Amino acid sequence: MTTITDTDTLAQETAGLPVLPHWAGGTEFAGTSGRTAQVFDPATGVASSLVSLASREDADAVIAAAAQAWPAWRDISLARRTQVLFAFRELLNARKGELAAIITAEHGKVLDDALGEVTRGQEVVEFACGLAHLLKGGNTENASTKVDVASLRQPLGVVGIISPFNFPAMVPMWFFPVAIACGNAVVLKPSEKDPSAANWLAALWKEAGLPDGVFNVLHGDKTAVDALLESPSVRSISFVGSTPIARYVYETGTRHGKRVQALGGAKNHMLVLPDADLDLAADAAVNGGFGSAGERCMAISALVAVDSIADELVGKIKDRMAGLRTGDGRRGCDMGPLVTAQARDRVVGYIEAGVQAGATAVVDGRGGEVDGDAGGYWVSPTLFDHVTTDMSIYTDEIFGPVLSVLRVDGYDEGLQMINSNPYGNGVAIFTNDGGAARRFQNEVEVGMVGINVAVPVPVGYYSFGGWKASLFGDTHAHGTEGVHFFTRGKVITTRWLDPSHGGINLGFPQND
Repeated sequence: MTTITDTDTLAQETAGLPVLPHWAGGTEFAGTSGRTAQVFDPATGVASSLVSLASREDADAVIAAAAQAWPAWRDISLARRTQVLFAFRELLNARKGELAAIITAEHGKVLDDALGEVTRGQEVVEFACGLAHLLKGGNTENASTKVDVASLRQPLGVVGIISPFNFPAMVPMWFFPVAIACGNAVVLKPSEKDPSAANWLAALWKEAGLPDGVFNVLHGDKTAVDALLESPSVRSISFVGSTPIARYVYETGTRHGKRVQALGGAKNHMLVLPDADLDLAADAAVNGGFGSAGERCMAISALVAVDSIADELVGKIKDRMAGLRTGDGRRGCDMGPLVTAQARDRVVGYIEAGVQAGATAVVDGRGGEVDGDAGGYWVSPTLFDHVTTDMSIYTDEIFGPVLSVLRVDGYDEGLQMINSNPYGNGVAIFTNDGGAARRFQNEVEVGMVGINVAVPVPVGYYSFGGWKASLFGDTHAHGTEGVHFFTRGKVITTRWLDPSHGGINLGFPQND
């Protein structure tokens, strides 16, 4: 990202580019900061647009629009909320190809990946369409003599969502369908690297009949983030991103009295036992390691292979990688570019570090053949073998198409390696031994587990989230936990006087 001001020397380079505004109160909002950032097409390296970067005053205005809209949305009937959600679902289903094209143009992932992202996000929309069932309270008659007790779940108010670049549609959809169904008003702060999907979604909500101000978009950098974290009008923050920023969001948000769910980084392992179907494991390693160019928090980046089958497995993975086509996501390729030039350079640096540390570069993705413009941010799929736990390609979250193979003697050593890692987002085991799989799911210290499934992202009616340094806060995304996050409980104790009572008794209740 390059930040531009009115006096910047890059003014000529950006002349004529459209500027994406904020969205507040049901319409576009230009703001007054005068700051913008370039948005690039990663497959060409050419700036395609500019995005507004909010000042603190701009952020306050967007938050105020949400705060103004919230009381009426809170009090609207569940039947009406559900109608709006169903209308949004139908519009999204009919036009998801438009959204996928926007994602590919700004993120770079291939169109199939982009369509898959929208489809997974739509699962949460569909879950939210039936949310009235989960908003039911409880009631106890005669908890005490002629005293009834009832429980309710009520919305929080204005809720903030800070989403990352790697899934500009799916990650926001982990949160905002549930938040809106529960009766909250939303302020979404998308990544400035690929911001257009958020505005497209805002316009779709308006078309679906959502009242103005219930869904708002605030574009920007740290200024916008801090405004959400510090504003007294914002009751909760949902965040997905790197662990250092997740920690900052959690600590800052909770210090300002907010409920926070901050999903951080990952180092996802895939343990392959000797009895596994190695063809299935090799296919899964390629898909899990290189899908979306490895730019996903559920990517498999550490393949832990029992030594007796490691050579054969590495060979099968190498063979499959030979058929992968890297290039422009609009050309039917298997993998697209990295999102920015900085991201590409970072991944290349890790590949160089892996070679220097002594890992075996089975397939080196630097300078590979690509079907795309020479200015694109290309790194082809990379496979390392004989990686050790002290190498940076293992210890760090690379967030790129780099798969590292670590060899172990057996199950116990593999489990210890996984549990010793500071991250606990996702993990997979490949085996045909049901006893081993059952033991693994019990013993592994990771929040989402796949058995012969490389990327165990749960369906929308279950909750998404990891353990350890992969999550700050107590509540995971969507599913039942998401409903609890976006609502708070209220208990009402009621006593009504019998009509035959001769007067009002203000005394304390007595035990008979």
